[in-house]
Amino acid sequence: MQQVKAVVARGKGQPVELVTINVPNPGPGEALVKVQACGVCHTDLHYREGGINDDFPFLLGHEAAGVVEAVGPDVTTVAPGDFVILNWRAVCGDCRACNRGEPQYCFATHNATQKMTLAEGPDAGTELSPALGIGAFAEKTLVAAGQCTKVDPSARPAAVGLLGCGVMAGIGAAINTGAVTRGKSVAVIGCGGVGVAAITGSALAGASTIIAVDIDAKKLEQAKKMGATHTVDSSKVDPVAAIQELTGGNGADVVIEAVGRPETWKQAFYARDLAGTVVLVGVPTPDMKIPDIPLIDVFGRGGSLKSSWYGDCLPTRDFPMLVDLYQQGRLDLDAFVTEEIGIGDIEAAFEKMHHGDVLRSVVIL
Repeated sequence: MQQVKAVVARGKGQPVELVTINVPNPGPGEALVKVQACGVCHTDLHYREGGINDDFPFLLGHEAAGVVEAVGPDVTTVAPGDFVILNWRAVCGDCRACNRGEPQYCFATHNATQKMTLAEGPDAGTELSPALGIGAFAEKTLVAAGQCTKVDPSARPAAVGLLGCGVMAGIGAAINTGAVTRGKSVAVIGCGGVGVAAITGSALAGASTIIAVDIDAKKLEQAKKMGATHTVDSSKVDPVAAIQELTGGNGADVVIEAVGRPETWKQAFYARDLAGTVVLVGVPTPDMKIPDIPLIDVFGRGGSLKSSWYGDCLPTRDFPMLVDLYQQGRLDLDAFVTEEIGIGDIEAAFEKMHHGDVLRSVVIL
């Protein structure tokens, strides 16, 4: 067992704390990873606010890259010294999705069996709930070996670690879930980190028209730099009408909702073309309800209404490919890194997130 510094959320809405935790040596099927970089994702804030569940205390952080330090018995997929991106979809290989050849939908993903614990104070020994089964706002973390995807070790950790969640979610929402291909029109509602990644993915796929929609002029300007061909300020105009106008009066072939709110999902529903696709990648809270939409509209417009889990990615397939594109200069992951911060600066990063000042703050360890 080792003791390392880590960031923990002890209770709903409470500021995070930098504490010492116990990290067990890896057991069967597990890997110990020395974390090099970890992005500050909205999901971490959702955990702190109790928006995921109430299994406090949480060990936050999940969007990370690092080096495998040790592995448990029977682990053959990674070895000490491997540079890896961590993922929260360690596929089981034997559920109904895996057995039908769709491991990206694995229904039995797994995490480390052993628990990391608090090391100090009156609650020493308390088990921690790692965010998305990872817990990477820590000098070292224990994960299932299947949560480690080996990639090019010369890649910059701060950039490629973002593929562990937000950037992969956005790119995958476009390419995997939305099936964006060359010549299609795409609208993305919400231009935070995931939305901008969806714009980047749409550009990679060869979409002809890419419409960025947001209420923040700074985010729209960033979206243009990342591949948007048009922007719509939805605080000033009706986004549905604007998207239709930019697509010959028809609506977009694919509309990606990257906010996770009922009103913006309704906009996405009506902003798509007949037989078009709506992709929900923004994460709603449990109390949100789909707005009243006449069932005849669902029937009459045809097409697909999809949700995108982790960009429907398969880490072993998608991470190395995207890292290669980054290394070739064809995917600008560096543009997503707004700032590099220390492990003690996460609370300040959450505040910047509220103000929309960053695409990603990245903790460097």
